[in-house]
Amino acid sequence: MSPLQSPWSFRSLVRFEWSLTLIALILSGIGLALIFSATAAMGDVGRTYVLKQAIWCSFGLTLMAVFLFFDYHVFDRYGVWLYVAVIAALIAVWGVGRVTAGSRRWIEIGFMRFQPSEFAKLAVVIILAKYFSNLRGGSDWRFLDMVKAGLLVALPFALVVVQPDLGTAGVIVLIAASMILFAGMGRKALMWTGGIIIALIPVLFFVGDFVLREYQKKRLLTFWNPEYDPLGAGYHIIQSQIAIGSGGLLGKGFLQGTQNQLLFLPVKHTDFIFAILAEEFGFVGCVALLVLFAALLLRGLAIAGKARDTFGVLLSFGCVAMLFWHVTINVGMALGMLPVVGVPLSFVSYGGSSLLASYMAVAILASVSMRRFLY
Repeated sequence: MSPLQSPWSFRSLVRFEWSLTLIALILSGIGLALIFSATAAMGDVGRTYVLKQAIWCSFGLTLMAVFLFFDYHVFDRYGVWLYVAVIAALIAVWGVGRVTAGSRRWIEIGFMRFQPSEFAKLAVVIILAKYFSNLRGGSDWRFLDMVKAGLLVALPFALVVVQPDLGTAGVIVLIAASMILFAGMGRKALMWTGGIIIALIPVLFFVGDFVLREYQKKRLLTFWNPEYDPLGAGYHIIQSQIAIGSGGLLGKGFLQGTQNQLLFLPVKHTDFIFAILAEEFGFVGCVALLVLFAALLLRGLAIAGKARDTFGVLLSFGCVAMLFWHVTINVGMALGMLPVVGVPLSFVSYGGSSLLASYMAVAILASVSMRRFLY
């Protein structure tokens, strides 16, 4: 069957991944509520954040509906062109991109803007799934195969780093590393790769001293010791930990968080939205959210395990890896266990590009799950 042929039927509708859709909707609903709480003090301006996020949610659901009609192998056929388009968008950021908070990451088109680096993660997932599924049989890849895969990742990684956006660049590397290990790196290739990484550590420290901006260096220093700059770079982590700790078991109640409503907590509708959840709904609310994410990720892994071809397996696993690293890094940031690198919480944090990329990942998983019955 051609990837562009529609396998639509009532049976396809029955086999659609309703569980994934429901979890994504619940997470998005939680996100809208937390964004409303985070921006309530802004009045009418704050309500526009909620409205925009709701519109992006509707776009995401529309995208999932469209995926009912297309075979996921369309990404195998046109994956290279999608990869090239994302690279072109990352390059275009330098010419027409908008600068916000010292970084040039967004492209404006009419009344909307999008962040190409968010879609670069999906492009890396697709191109690596295509690359590894087209390799010769067996799973013990050579070191040269790993080098070629690394080059496919290096270009978007470099273009994101220079924006600068170390958080997104780091997620790209983690997604790629997860897929490479899952695809089956041979023992020799693993030893060579590990040796090269260890050898490059001193070089990275030396280069980083010249490449990293001053605020990025301070973020790393305050990760180890937030009191190093309590009113500057360490302020985010300190206020987030206060908010999380003050929530206790059941939280202070919706719109009752003092760190949130009194504007002590910075960038709370994006990077530190998990801290709002912890302050207003407590430990129970945090556990409930993490259980939802766990259910989503486990269902994604189950889909990968049942996919009928290598491309479907790798594509599904890559989407799960993308969502996993977003959740892990964002929650780790809020808890002070990881440096503050600006990685949003999938489906929950404010941001159209991140939300749409998350819905695309779930839509791909749904497509793989549906088509496992068609071969």
